[in-house]
Amino acid sequence: MEPVRRDLPDDAGALHAGAVRVTTTDTARTARTARTSRLDAGVRSALQAVSAAAKQGFGDPALAELVQIRASQLNHCAFCLDMHLEIARKHGVGQRQLDLLAAWEEAGDDVFDGRERAALELTEAVTVLTGGPSRAFGSGGGFVPDEVYARAAAHFDADRLAHLLALITAINSWNRLMVARRVPAGGSPW
Repeated sequence: MEPVRRDLPDDAGALHAGAVRVTTTDTARTARTARTSRLDAGVRSALQAVSAAAKQGFGDPALAELVQIRASQLNHCAFCLDMHLEIARKHGVGQRQLDLLAAWEEAGDDVFDGRERAALELTEAVTVLTGGPSRAFGSGGGFVPDEVYARAAAHFDADRLAHLLALITAINSWNRLMVARRVPAGGSPW
C-alpha cells in the first residue's frame, strides 16, 4: 500500500486547520489540531473538587506535583505537564528532580528518597495498570501489583495512601480529558 502524500500548505493557519504532514519516510500524519469539544462545567467542578481534596489530604504539595507530573509524562499530556511543572517549582521542587523524573528509577537515592520512589512507583502502576495476569487483561496486567502497593503502604498511613490514590486517579482523569481534546500546553482547557 502506497503512503498518502500531500503537500504542506504555505501558511501555518492551513496546517492547523487539519492538513496532513509528510515525514521523511513519506508516511502521512494528521497535524495536531485542538478539538473544540468543551468540558462540562459540572464535570469540571467535580473533578476540581476531587483534585483539591486529594492534594489537601495528602499533605505534601511538592510530592503531589511530582506524582502529577509523572502521570502526565506517561499520558503525554502537554497541558498538564506545563501547568504542574510551574506549580512544582513554586512548591520548591528542584530542577534536578524535574529533569530526572522520567528516569526516577535510575536516578540515585540522593535525587529521590524512598518515600518519593514509593509514590512514583504507585503512580506508574495505577496509570498504566500492567501489574500481571488478570481476567480483564490476560497476561498483560490490569491491576496494581501487591508489592507496589505494599511499598507505598510502608511509607504512607492509610489516610495519606487513600489521598495519594485519589490524586493519581484525578490527574489521570485530567490527562485523558486534555489529551482527548488535544488541549496544548498553555491552551485553554475550558
